[in-house]
Amino acid sequence: MPDMLAPLYDLPDSSPYLARCGAAGITVRRLEAWDRPPLQAFIREQFNPSWAAEADFAFAGGHPITGFAAIQHGAIVGFAVYESSRRGFFGPTGVREDLRAHGAGAALLVRCLESMRDIGYGYAIIGWVGPADFYTKVCGATIIAGSDPGVYEAYQREQAARAQHTGG
Repeated sequence: MPDMLAPLYDLPDSSPYLARCGAAGITVRRLEAWDRPPLQAFIREQFNPSWAAEADFAFAGGHPITGFAAIQHGAIVGFAVYESSRRGFFGPTGVREDLRAHGAGAALLVRCLESMRDIGYGYAIIGWVGPADFYTKVCGATIIAGSDPGVYEAYQREQAARAQHTGG
C-alpha cells in the first residue's frame, strides 16, 4: 500500500464533520493520559496489535498527546494519531465499523492534520493507506510515487517471513 501526501495549508473546515458526529452522539477530542489503556484495548479488539503499538507512541512524545479519540456513550469508538512512529506521519487511524458513516473518520483526520499544521508542518505523510479515495476526498491527499512499501518495507518483509515460518 502506498503513502500519500496531504497539503496542510488548505485544509477543509472540520466543523461539518464534527456536527455529523454530534448528530450521532459522537464527540471528537484530543486524547488524554487516562485514555491510554482503553485506547490500547479498543485498537487490539477492533484492529491489530501493530496499530496498538504505533498508537502508543502518541502518548510518549510529550504534551500535547498527538492524537484524538471519537467517543460515544463514554467509550472510545475511533481514534487517530500523528507523530507516532515517524515524524510528519499521520496514522494509524480507525473507527468502529458500525459507526463509519457518521463523519468520525473525517473529523479525526482533519483534527490531526490541523494539529500538525499548527506545529509547523506544511504537509503530512499518510502512511501505508488503504482507502486512498477517502483521503483524496477529505483533505486533497495524493499518492506518493514509489512509496510502496516505503518505510514499512522491513515490517512487510518480517510479517511475510513470520507467516511462512509459522505456516500462517
